[in-house]
Amino acid sequence: MTNPFRYFNSSPEVIRLVVMMYVRYPLSARNVEDLLAERGIDISYETVRFWWNRFGPVFAAEIRKKRVAHMRGYPQWRWHVDEGVPRTHQQQWRCGAA
Repeated sequence: MTNPFRYFNSSPEVIRLVVMMYVRYPLSARNVEDLLAERGIDISYETVRFWWNRFGPVFAAEIRKKRVAHMRGYPQWRWHVDEGVPRTHQQQWRCGAA
């Protein structure tokens, strides 16, 4: 796989920090711009939006892959569905639960 950061002047650490701040916390692109300006990193809110659109799916896939790999380490690992299928009145009557 090629390096997704190869054409950018900023370091991959800064790009990852910006995208994760924007995604993880309820901040707007301008709030992320202000927080990074306090840290001495000068970027525009448009850059935050562009990096989020470009690298957000890449970072989400990495997190998802790590999470699934971690969960597969457990022998009783299974996917669970939280929702049940509602029964109609006729099905409940046939089962004896009315």
